[in-house]
Amino acid sequence: MAFIISCYTNNYKRETAMTHSFIESAQNTLTIEIDAVTALKNRIDDDFVSACEILLQCQGRVVVTGMGKSGHIANKIAATLASTGTPAFFVHPGEASHGDLGMITSQDVVLALSNSGSTAEILTIVPLIKRMGAKLISMTGDANSPLAEASEVHLDASVAREACPHDLAPTSSTTVSLVLGDTLAVALLEARGFTPEDFAFSHPGGALGRKLLLKVSDIMHKGAEIPCVDDDALIQDALFEMSSKGLGMTTILSAEGVLLGIFTDGDLRRCLDIGYDMKTTPITSVMSKTCKTIIDDMLAVESLNIMESSSITSLVVTDDQRHPVGVIHLHDILKAGVA
Repeated sequence: MAFIISCYTNNYKRETAMTHSFIESAQNTLTIEIDAVTALKNRIDDDFVSACEILLQCQGRVVVTGMGKSGHIANKIAATLASTGTPAFFVHPGEASHGDLGMITSQDVVLALSNSGSTAEILTIVPLIKRMGAKLISMTGDANSPLAEASEVHLDASVAREACPHDLAPTSSTTVSLVLGDTLAVALLEARGFTPEDFAFSHPGGALGRKLLLKVSDIMHKGAEIPCVDDDALIQDALFEMSSKGLGMTTILSAEGVLLGIFTDGDLRRCLDIGYDMKTTPITSVMSKTCKTIIDDMLAVESLNIMESSSITSLVVTDDQRHPVGVIHLHDILKAGVA
């Protein structure tokens, strides 16, 4: 009998799965969560302003905490705050009761997430947080909860229902909490005047960090690596210098070391087409006099833009007196991961 019931149940589940619309389910979930976020927009009020002011005036760190799914969201909020100019870190409320509470100081602001506002692990540490003098901001789905009432400021993250068909699994509520955390981070970012360069300093290993931080001086060839010949050199001398330095070009300098022009692989091909004698033709008669130059303090990505717009592969770096101090090649920029 049990076997027959089991077979019937399994067949029913298979038939249900076959008739179930994944697209309809996804669209329903999106509708519920979009409605929840839209409703949140109307709750951005004076309490939100107060929370921002407290966070902006914080002399220590923003300590974000939460349990379970709220803990995962809290961890992400802490990471977003930290990468956008608001020093922050995550503390697990359970670990806080076993020593990690020592990570929190009176100069800090605690941002506590709990959908019910009654999470035992958080409520256990609230009196201690208050006693040490740290300010407490809560983000819950119940404005009358113990956590909300214990906070200096409460942020309403309530939702009409979860996207879960049983209204159980945290879905809409975690989405709203995540969005609310983003609104805090962005509002504080703008209030601090946080720039793309500031963002790059906290992301030096990423592509954006390299684009906004890496300067020409960091990757250019300098000193003896700079290909150069005197203004009395011949084409064959320039060719030898280009071959030895491997940058596909050479600079031509005056007796005072001032840049007069450059000679490139392209110039060499044109000389060969015309039939110039490499051993007798002065380099000054075939060099490019109107070469583009840059300064060493320029961002590497800016030098790349110049190369791309001018269809060239190298740039001479000069000082205020037009003395070459370096050469940057397209390959240097690509190797540095800027492009």
